Amino acid sequence: MARHRIFDTSFASIHPHYVTKAEKKGRGRAEVDEVIGWLTGYDSAGLVRAMDDGVSLERFFADAPAMNPNASLITGVICGHRVEEISDPLMQQIRWMDKLVDEVARGKKMTSILRGS
Repeated sequence: MARHRIFDTSFASIHPHYVTKAEKKGRGRAEVDEVIGWLTGYDSAGLVRAMDDGVSLERFFADAPAMNPNASLITGVICGHRVEEISDPLMQQIRWMDKLVDEVARGKKMTSILRGS
């Protein structure tokens, strides 16, 4: 299977889209960053550094301080695929992040999004 181009896309190029999506629904950057931090272990400074350094999504997840052990509880459909059935680990991590941001934008309660954390 060919390497997917999303792997080489910079985190800095997708983060503003996540924030815009949330803001259109009355949520904010802080909530987007909170769910990304929950998933990856990055703090605010780490997220800013990843954006400033232009790291790819592949590097962003490879360097993640601590992937949340409850990430496997993220289920549902994103981009027409069930996230729990995605076989490529990196693609699954990217789709987990997409799903969390979608849940923020849909107005779900943060305790539900963070899987009870």
